[in-house]
Formats: sequence, C-alpha cells, structure tokens
Amino acid sequence: MRAGSDAMVRVAVATLWSTPDAVRPVDSRALGRTADIPSWVASMSAEQQVGDGVLSQLLLGERVRVDEVRADGWVRVVALQQPGVRDQRGYPGWIPAEQLVPAGDDPAVDDTTLVVDATSTDLRVTPGGPVALANVMLGTRLVPVGAAVDGWVPVRAGSDTLWVSAADVVPGAGAGGRPMAALGVATRLCGVPYVWGGLSAYGIDCSGLVHLSWRRFGVTLPRDAADQAAATRSVPLGSERPGDLYFFARPGRRIHHVGIVTAGQDGGPRRMLHACYTQRRVVEEPLSAAREETLVAAHRVAD
Repeated sequence: MRAGSDAMVRVAVATLWSTPDAVRPVDSRALGRTADIPSWVASMSAEQQVGDGVLSQLLLGERVRVDEVRADGWVRVVALQQPGVRDQRGYPGWIPAEQLVPAGDDPAVDDTTLVVDATSTDLRVTPGGPVALANVMLGTRLVPVGAAVDGWVPVRAGSDTLWVSAADVVPGAGAGGRPMAALGVATRLCGVPYVWGGLSAYGIDCSGLVHLSWRRFGVTLPRDAADQAAATRSVPLGSERPGDLYFFARPGRRIHHVGIVTAGQDGGPRRMLHACYTQRRVVEEPLSAAREETLVAAHRVAD
C-alpha cells in the first residue's frame, strides 16, 4: 500500500483509532489479522468500553483511501463509506496495515452484490467446511464469484474465495429509504453493549446503530449524530413516526445523541430505540424527563 491508493478491510471488523498511541493493552484483541471483536468487547470494563481512542469501525470489504503508511505498521486512512464533516472524503483515522489489502480499480459492488442479513455469519474455506473468517457482520457487502453449492455461496474476501451460507445473505442492491425495515434491523440489536465508536453486533454506539441499520439497505448515512441530523429531513415534533430519528442536544451545544423513534406520533408518549450511554446497552424505552428536556428535533431519512 502507498499514500494516495485505495485499500479494503480484510478482517470481519476493523477498528478505526484516533491515533496509534490511543491503543491500550486491553485493545490487543482488536488488532492483528484475527481482530476478535467479541472477545475484545467482553474483556473490557464498562469504563474501558467508552474510551475515546476508538472513532469508528469498518466492515469486511469496506473501502478506504490511504493517506499515510508508517514503518511501524499503522496506516492513516479515510473511510470512504462513512461520511462526516472532519474530512469531505469520509471518516479519518488509523488502522493497522495488516487489516487492509490493496483495492483494485473497480469497487466491484453492483446489483449482484450480496449483503449479510444475519446478525453475524462465518465465511468458510469450503461449503460447510472449516471457518476461515468468523463474525462477519450484519450489513457487510459480499461479492459472489460463482454459483451456489448445496446452500453455500462463493464470495470474494480479499484475494481469497470463501463460502457463506445462502441463508445468511440477501441481494444487496440499494433499496432506498425504508424506515420500518431499518427499525427492524436495529431492534435485532437490543441488548448489544454500548461501545464508543462501535459498529458491530458485539458493541455499538448511538450513531453507529443508526448508520448500520440504514447501511443494511444500501443507504449511506454519516457516522456521527450531528452529521446525521444535517443529512436528514426535519419533521415537526408530534408528526414523527416509527423509523424516524430523534436528536438531542444541550442548550447552545452540538447534537450529541440520536435514537430511532418507535412511538410518539399523534401526541402519544414518545419512545425510542437507542444505544444508551448510561445503561451501556441498546434499549427500547420511553423518553425520560431528562431526555425530553434535551430533545431538539425529529428527522426522517428520505424515502
């Protein structure tokens, strides 16, 4: 890899760090070619799960632009599929070089692409054979490279051909705005631990939950809550409907939290599904008095 080139994520979930110096001893499980995210999250205390060294996470096959390659094995990149205001190209941060492979000229994502619809799945060496890459996440896009065999589909994984269960993937052509479908995806993540910067079924934050739920349907929303508000359409409070977004901010401050509306239209009690920092998990619940005080807007993702 070299600066100015594109690369792709080769692990199931790669973590995007603010700086290599932000990596702690407890983070070793998230590094290397294994990147065992389930054991990494399980090994952390509740306080370690909200450390500010993690910016985001990237899924297998996700494309990045390489800005700098260091001799110590770290690469500064921009995540091209995660818009944000920090960089007009995408979301910037650092990734270990061994979690990336050079990308070809063609992103190879088209109407034949598959998307993982299971919460997670494993890619195997042969149909039904040994696991080659575990814990491939919901929303990951896979390029098929041949016909299915006995319920298994051959897909490209870096330079390898691996096999995924046909039951775990669906056609990945962009479906446009589908608020209730996105809400359905987010609902499947209830109980997932809150992890700052997380973007997986093993740990996720509030804006990550929104980003991943819509990404499943080919809709690219920004990574951070404030940017998600800027990219969606405001609707009057009281007219929101399930699948819309609630945004929260303290007086004079930027938006700091987002949740997905589950009830609240027609003047009824407001409820939302969100990755809750205080409860440290994804929950569906009514808005508390404190939440109502900081509720600043309801928005809708364009259909």
